[in-house]
Amino acid sequence: MTSQRHSTCERSVRRSAGRVSDAVLLHAARESVLANGVRRSTLTDIARRADVSRMTLYRRFPDMRSVVTTLMGEEFAGILRKARAAEGRGTARQRLVAVTLEAVRSLRSDPLLLRVLDTDAEMLLPYLVQRLGSTQLAAERFVREYLHEGHADGSIRHGDPDTQTRVLVLTAQSFVLSSRPASTDVSPEDLVDELARHLDAALRPAGFPDAEEDR
Repeated sequence: MTSQRHSTCERSVRRSAGRVSDAVLLHAARESVLANGVRRSTLTDIARRADVSRMTLYRRFPDMRSVVTTLMGEEFAGILRKARAAEGRGTARQRLVAVTLEAVRSLRSDPLLLRVLDTDAEMLLPYLVQRLGSTQLAAERFVREYLHEGHADGSIRHGDPDTQTRVLVLTAQSFVLSSRPASTDVSPEDLVDELARHLDAALRPAGFPDAEEDR
């Protein structure tokens, strides 16, 4: 009963404030997608879950595509923040490898991405064969920071930053989207360990100290 009164009071406060935050709407959208998948989620269901009118939601997000795009962007941004927090110390190359592995692990187990892959995987196809999406471009901006730093501290071999960034992001992406079939007869952690070696070797300049000597 107490929690019910608290919930009612909270809704009243939100309404009296005159504007529901995007966070509330996106939380409702996340719940809807997790329950129904993308294609079976509707703005009506999201509005109901957020306890707002449909017009309130429509003013912020005119269609499901805009909701899903924003939702996936927020989800991915949170994963990148978590990855950066786990980067540890070391050279830019070591930290780039560490954050990449952390992001791959988080994405492979992310409930929202798994739900999309389970129910609406075809919605990702345009971003694999036609154009880069906003989350892929965000990942490239994230990676490019480490590449520039690695070029400066000498821990990453010099090359065109845009090309190096694109290859790294596409490599990591394949480990996320193909994780299930790739793990049917190979340990997922063995794959990640091999990815670490692959990235480190690809980024290491010729003549740079071995990993155990690298500081």
